[in-house]
Amino acid sequence: MNGLATEKVANGSRAHIVGWGMAVPERVLDNHGLSALVDTSDEWIRQRTGIVERHIAGDGETTLSLSLRAAQSALEVANLDPAQLDLVVVATVTPDYAFPATACLLQDALGAEHAAAFDLSAGCSGFVYGLSVAADLIAAGNYRHCLVVGAETLSRITDWSDRNTCVLFGDGAGAVILEANGASGGILSSVLGADGSGKDLLILPAGGSAQPASAETVQARQHTVQMDGRQVFRFATRIMPDASRQVLSQAGLAVEDVSLIIPHQANDRILQSAARSLGIEETRIYSNLSRYGNTSSASIPMALCEAIEQDLVKRDDILLLTGFGAGLTWAAMVLRWSLPLPVPVPPRRMTFWRNLRYRWVQLRSRWRRFWRRVDAHLFQILYDAEGRRKRGKGD
Repeated sequence: MNGLATEKVANGSRAHIVGWGMAVPERVLDNHGLSALVDTSDEWIRQRTGIVERHIAGDGETTLSLSLRAAQSALEVANLDPAQLDLVVVATVTPDYAFPATACLLQDALGAEHAAAFDLSAGCSGFVYGLSVAADLIAAGNYRHCLVVGAETLSRITDWSDRNTCVLFGDGAGAVILEANGASGGILSSVLGADGSGKDLLILPAGGSAQPASAETVQARQHTVQMDGRQVFRFATRIMPDASRQVLSQAGLAVEDVSLIIPHQANDRILQSAARSLGIEETRIYSNLSRYGNTSSASIPMALCEAIEQDLVKRDDILLLTGFGAGLTWAAMVLRWSLPLPVPVPPRRMTFWRNLRYRWVQLRSRWRRFWRRVDAHLFQILYDAEGRRKRGKGD
């Protein structure tokens, strides 16, 4: 049974963030290392982007593996059993497979047996899109606990010979747990938007039904990110402030009420432009861009996690999340932080039992896959036997 069959929540409940976590690959590629791969330099990259280093997925690391680590951390902070989850959403443009959804793989890996699951593709706006969808489902009374993840392995779709794009991207994942709560605070408002006429400005051209994979598309590097950097920059510097003002207006708030802005981490100059447009000090905009680069849908939840861990978020603070991405898409959200901080560290025995449970979940998943194969084999034997019996009668 999926989340729709769980106990209903009172309509009008707000979604509150009660857990968070992030994960990045161990391998770090700094600008000096990148200059050995492509014609660039540390100075050139810093001046144009503000990026110093990024994390790159290694062998065996995927969007799922990063999502799992981030989700487990978020569940631990929330002190929530995965079986209590009603919904799993993974925002990504780099899923493990075209299908099944990475969210379904994550649901299985966590043992979230009562949860519905789906992927969401909205580029770098994807995490806020996912939060908005989950928050609305909670407000409608359908769900009590939702896991929303933003995760990417952009290094797998990066052209490492194109210095205009390869200097930008990194890999990582961030996750939050949303919980239904009738108390004040939580997610107050959200704004989502799109303009598909800008599809060619940021695109992965091949691999879909428009250009199926072929030797020609691989040779032409059509399975890597293609971007018109100048046009994307112009779009971002206009839409982020506009969406921010709109979502604040919906919440009945002003820019002056915002304690901290957590934007999509795309380019330092975009963040500086947003600060000037909104008329605020750059210190009120959180940035970890220099250490991770552009991690697309993972950038906002990763930044949120680090802001919390650095004690930059207090109870009753107004937070503004805002981003833009391929589509073209944009998204903004306002929330009032309602959870007391810091969150108590769980006892070691609880962590031990959680880890033991995840191992059991892995064994259960393997057993189910094994039994499906056995069941299919037995069915085929019985089907063939029935066919022979019927043919024998016919003779």
